[in-house]
Amino acid sequence: MDPTLLAETASVGGFFALRAGEPEPGHRPLADVYAGRSPLLTVRVDTVAAGLRAPERRVAASVAHLGLAARLWSVALGCVALHGRVPDLDPALLHWDPARSAPDDLVLREVRWLTADAATVRETVQLRHLVPLAEAVRRDTRVSSRLLWGNAGSALAGAVRELMAWSRRTGRPEAAERAASLAGELFAGPGLAGTVHGPALRRRTCCLYYRCPSGGLCGDCVFDRPPGRRQSRGRA
Repeated sequence: MDPTLLAETASVGGFFALRAGEPEPGHRPLADVYAGRSPLLTVRVDTVAAGLRAPERRVAASVAHLGLAARLWSVALGCVALHGRVPDLDPALLHWDPARSAPDDLVLREVRWLTADAATVRETVQLRHLVPLAEAVRRDTRVSSRLLWGNAGSALAGAVRELMAWSRRTGRPEAAERAASLAGELFAGPGLAGTVHGPALRRRTCCLYYRCPSGGLCGDCVFDRPPGRRQSRGRA
């Protein structure tokens, strides 16, 4: 393992950081979270709900899901863009502590590098994490599958935008090209197809954050202004 690879990826931003080594108390394998053997997901949704004063639990569940999806996509896409490889994010090896923020929330017990083609990245993040994560969220809270896939697409698009900005600041155009190319293949695949549109990668669903007392519209929101309750239900 070359620790400098993860360190350089972390330089893109906090969401791109991944610690390697033995997890500390409070961390649990994401495999346990997905299988329902750990209450950490419920704890995270409860924490988000209290922090945002969410009027509905599904709002907090959506925001919590979006945050973890963004972490997973950012780590994978960042490593591909900068190094041409992706770490094996085996849910049994990737540990999570929802009480912490990046980079301390995720710890990978063993770093194994994989070939960074679209099929491998889709398997690593989408199939091994986002599919079981969505199932776990929906066991905890009644929230639509379409909304959660919209979150997954939005999280991937956000990682692309961050890498584009980093590439411009650092004079690394090849990183931006790798990120855009890989994201294009991922967005063409099942699950993510149709979740975003246009050159700005604007999402087609709403994460519901605007419903919180201090909430507003995200930068890629499907809405141009906060909608009424009836309209939001039709688009979420």
